[in-house]
Amino acid sequence: MSFTDTPPDGAPEGVRLQKVLANAGVASRRVAEEMILDGRVRVNGEVVTEMGSRIDPESDLVDVDGTAIQLDQSKRYVVLNKPTGVVSSMNDDRGRPDLRRYTKDWDERLYNVGRLDAETSGLLVLTNDGDLAHVLAHPSFGVTKVYIAKVEGKVTPQTIQTLTRGIDLDDGHIAADKARLLSSSAEGGGSLVELTLHSGRNRIVRRMLDAVGHPVVDLVRRQFGPLHLGTLPAGRARELTKVERGALLTLARRATDEPSGDQET
Repeated sequence: MSFTDTPPDGAPEGVRLQKVLANAGVASRRVAEEMILDGRVRVNGEVVTEMGSRIDPESDLVDVDGTAIQLDQSKRYVVLNKPTGVVSSMNDDRGRPDLRRYTKDWDERLYNVGRLDAETSGLLVLTNDGDLAHVLAHPSFGVTKVYIAKVEGKVTPQTIQTLTRGIDLDDGHIAADKARLLSSSAEGGGSLVELTLHSGRNRIVRRMLDAVGHPVVDLVRRQFGPLHLGTLPAGRARELTKVERGALLTLARRATDEPSGDQET
């Protein structure tokens, strides 16, 4: 059902918009009413200012001030700081440490969005929202990930330019969306490089840095779309905050509204 006022037969359908906003934790019902009157609330992309408006929380999309609101409370969104030595699987058939140990605090059956190889640590999203997972994981939607790599050797500004211009690997051309040299030691202590990519290719960061002559010593993913690892300790998981959920859902809705580019898969 699309949002509507009371139908012609007089039997109200759906839930009043201000109640939906209050149930979602946006604000009290009275403050939600003020938001509606001020034109700050949209349903399915249209501003709604009528107090009698009712919506279907299961199908209608609501945003406030341009930020998506989570209405389906059965969906869970969790961020994990995956340690090294753990494979990105919920049930590893080779008996290696997997992600199941980090989902025990949630009743829902969570799945990882994309993968980090066993030697790579950092931010991994776990969710039971398949639609959102598809947007985050598929490179055609252009969701970027930020990695910090400690590499062998002294990385030069020319190498950084090569990474952003692009290099040819055995499975095709690849270029970093952004690359930045964080530190470089002339005494053989290695270098720190920040890479931003949206590619979903297997072990792509390691292969890119290998190709420019700087094998990876340590690799961590610090950011995934609007989500930051912050100070979350290795091996710990937490639910996203309301602000983080809003940013993630907003990104997903915008991505599906825009035409996808011809990016690598």
